[in-house]
Amino acid sequence: MSEQPDAAAEGEAPPETGDIVIDSALGDLAAVPEDDLDGRLAAGEEVQRTLRSRLGDLGG
Repeated sequence: MSEQPDAAAEGEAPPETGDIVIDSALGDLAAVPEDDLDGRLAAGEEVQRTLRSRLGDLGG
């Protein structure tokens, strides 16, 4: 049984949501090298903040 290749490892673009702000944050996360753990953590936290903000906007 073979493993599926990681999309980021093959240089593929992250999935698009259609939301410019979320897509930008996901793009920033995808652009951080896998071996830059501090950078990945910071970018991941920014994605989380962005998602929380967008979901909060839906709540009215």
